[in-house]
Amino acid sequence: MSSYAQPSHAHDPGAPLAAPDGTAIGAAPARRAGARRWNATLGALLTAVTVLPAVVLVVPDTTAGVMPAAARALGLGDREVPALLRATGLALPALALTVPLAAVAARRLPAWTVLATGLVVLLGGLVAVRFAGSVPQIGAIRVAQGAGAGTALPASLVLVWERRNAALAALWAGVLAGSLLLAMPLAMHAVPAPRPGAAARDWHAALAPLPWLAGVAAAAAVLGVLLRGRVPWTLPPPRLAERGRLALPFAPVAAFAFLAVVAADGWSPGARLVVAGSALAALAGLALAGGADGGPYGCAVVMVAAGLLTYPLAAPLSGLAAADAAGGRLPPFAAAALAAVAGALAAARARPRAAVGAGYALMIAGVGLGLATGSTEPWTPLLPLVPLGMGAGLALAASLRDAHVGAALFALALCFPAVLTGQLLVLSLQASRLHSAHSGEQRLDALAGGYRAWLLIAGTAAVLLAVLTLRLIARHGRAAESAPVPEDG
Repeated sequence: MSSYAQPSHAHDPGAPLAAPDGTAIGAAPARRAGARRWNATLGALLTAVTVLPAVVLVVPDTTAGVMPAAARALGLGDREVPALLRATGLALPALALTVPLAAVAARRLPAWTVLATGLVVLLGGLVAVRFAGSVPQIGAIRVAQGAGAGTALPASLVLVWERRNAALAALWAGVLAGSLLLAMPLAMHAVPAPRPGAAARDWHAALAPLPWLAGVAAAAAVLGVLLRGRVPWTLPPPRLAERGRLALPFAPVAAFAFLAVVAADGWSPGARLVVAGSALAALAGLALAGGADGGPYGCAVVMVAAGLLTYPLAAPLSGLAAADAAGGRLPPFAAAALAAVAGALAAARARPRAAVGAGYALMIAGVGLGLATGSTEPWTPLLPLVPLGMGAGLALAASLRDAHVGAALFALALCFPAVLTGQLLVLSLQASRLHSAHSGEQRLDALAGGYRAWLLIAGTAAVLLAVLTLRLIARHGRAAESAPVPEDG
């Protein structure tokens, strides 16, 4: 059609102007709004997949292999080495302690501001590693790393929840579970223990195995701000009850973190087991007390289970698998991390209650396979790790479905105390068997025996937590059915 034959409304103020494709230009603002929402979702996606690995990677403590070199460089005697070990292990207690406070801040302040603060502190702690010259400085640096990671973690969840996108929220849960499974073997791969007769590596690297991950996360956060633009804040403001629930874990987690650090100073393995068992019971009680009305699928209890059954199971296994291979065996753990992401994405389309149950079943099966198999063959860890990862991702993502942001943050505040509990349990069980080991082979057998005892405890805890979660889901369903239906008009 020629231009002069087209209908013209140039002088008709009541008619919408036609775009070249025949649509009304009045639809352009809607398209621009859709593009802004898509950009904001992309920014949140980039943040989720970069911040979570950077945050979780501060948890592993790989200084055992470089401890002799560090002790010589710092001029420490044999009696002062335990103090150095305590200092290098402060990142996880600091992270667990920071998350509840940062969760409150992320709900009252702009989440991007809280995220940026956490990443700046984390980057500062990673950069300062090179200047560490004493045990107190090392302790302060590890605390800064943990505090920065604990500040950034809940902010990343708020940014994801703001998008109200089920697939994005499921991906966040899968990346969290996968990062917990992959953190220790990845750190060991980056900073392998020195071989006998080889030149000693710089021991500072063990305090920051992969610092560039935090730099990538910071760059992604900046890009996310640019992509987000001026998309309006969509989450409702926190109520007083929500702020109180978010702060609820702080005091018990602070007490447990203090006891976990103190217990490392000469306490017997039995006393440490008592502390860890009490902490696990307290976490289950907190999940019941604060999470009963938080989500319909028991996200608080599932988060405790995910924290207890991921890092504390994968980290010792990576050490056992690396006993005869410097740097560890990374592929089985990477496959488990990918399985966690795949399970979480599958949960976005599955029925949540069935997915939570299936996730627990897979995690319990993974623990059982770990008991049935050894860790001497290169690919043997693949058998327990893949179902464990898929189950953790599936259960975690499904439990977070239909949960409001306060419930998700409360559940997150219980995850890393559960990681700390599992670490204290497995290390105490292994330490109880190391007393009678003298040769290298005996020490390896003692570590493997302690790990098998931990698998028995972990499997029992997984069954109990599964029963507790399913009962919570059923109780929530009955309460929803019995709730009065509002009458129309």
